Amino acid sequence: MSTQRLLAPASRSATAATLAASGYIHAQLYADGYRFIHIIGPLFLLQASASLALAALLLFGTPPLLLRIAAAGVALGALGGFTASRTVGVFGFTEHGLQPAPQAALSVLAETGTLLLLAIWQVTVTRQHRAVRPPFSTPTRDRARLKRGSPTC
Repeated sequence: MSTQRLLAPASRSATAATLAASGYIHAQLYADGYRFIHIIGPLFLLQASASLALAALLLFGTPPLLLRIAAAGVALGALGGFTASRTVGVFGFTEHGLQPAPQAALSVLAETGTLLLLAIWQVTVTRQHRAVRPPFSTPTRDRARLKRGSPTC
């Protein structure tokens, strides 16, 4: 079995693992007290649910492009929320540094890992599709001459 054929399933499994890790971290933070924060609590629960659901769907087989885009969107959304909560705030909620420790750092690593793995996976899928496609052939001079009605002497 070639490396290309092994890379896609490995990327799929690793991506599902990083998404599940992010979902677990957000579910843990929700249960540990974020559920009491107005608007932020439900957003943590939504992120946890979406991450865990997408991780499960990724494990069922090679998913369509839309599912990989959804996984990237969830990871980007979590990273965006993390960044916003430490800069301008999100719905009046702000945090500083990598607090709560160690969940904040682990979450950032999991979401960044998800995005990197999705990029690798997409490159692998694209290369596999190119390898399967027959090469593009240009008509030879004889074929071109026949199309124009010229004799082939």
